[in-house]
Amino acid sequence: MGLRRSIYKTPAQLRSMVEPGLITAASLDAVRALIAPGVTTGELDAAAFDVIRSRGAESNFQLVRGYRHTTCISVNDQVVHGIPGSRVLEPGDIVSIDSGAQYQGWNGDSATTIVVPGGDPVVASSRQRLSDVTEGSLWAGIAALASARRVGEVGDAVQSYIDAQGEYGILRDYVGHGIGRKMHEAPTVFNYHVSDPGAEVKPGLCLAIEPMVTAGSDATFVEDDDWTVSTVDGSDGAHWEHSVAVHETGIWVLTSPDGGAAALAPFGVTPVPVP
Repeated sequence: MGLRRSIYKTPAQLRSMVEPGLITAASLDAVRALIAPGVTTGELDAAAFDVIRSRGAESNFQLVRGYRHTTCISVNDQVVHGIPGSRVLEPGDIVSIDSGAQYQGWNGDSATTIVVPGGDPVVASSRQRLSDVTEGSLWAGIAALASARRVGEVGDAVQSYIDAQGEYGILRDYVGHGIGRKMHEAPTVFNYHVSDPGAEVKPGLCLAIEPMVTAGSDATFVEDDDWTVSTVDGSDGAHWEHSVAVHETGIWVLTSPDGGAAALAPFGVTPVPVP
């Protein structure tokens, strides 16, 4: 019988999580710099690949059976798992990019959403608002983790933040997760309230927190490519994600170069580097 690996990392293992997080962040920075009307999602994917490879890492998305791309890129009514390729970005599109890197056997995972400049200002403004609400809910969840006793408190904070912003849908079938030797590990991190309080929050816990939010219904379906998750009602989607470590003296956002300091400041939380 195989041994069950603990969901809690040792201090040395937490330190090994820092570099893959930074590489993942750098890959998204490269994509963010290229987003403009006329650029294809395949070109964005190639930029992420180049950064990950140049840092001596590999794309952990490419390690997923049946998937050969570095990123998932989802546009407009696509919420997550969109396949990059020949699609050309249009002014005002809302684009979610999910990327991850594996470095020396450890993983990072992060996602960001960007509205392409231009287009109908009313549509673009609505899409930017959706992205902002989703990002805000991510940071609310991360801030909650800093003082949480159980993982379920993260989902409570994410949902409470979104509910306070207006009528938005929270995907139920797709959730966050633990991260470490594998990109997807236990425990499950819900983006909404559940009755189960979840795993204990204590030093060594690493979570990928990733709210996926729609401007309409939370009902989705998988496209014919067997990957892309789109909204049934055609409403726009947004996806934000960070990998976060809990250690003896605080939390640190592994996929943010400043550990999340700027975004956590409004919540009164000061991240502490992994010792």
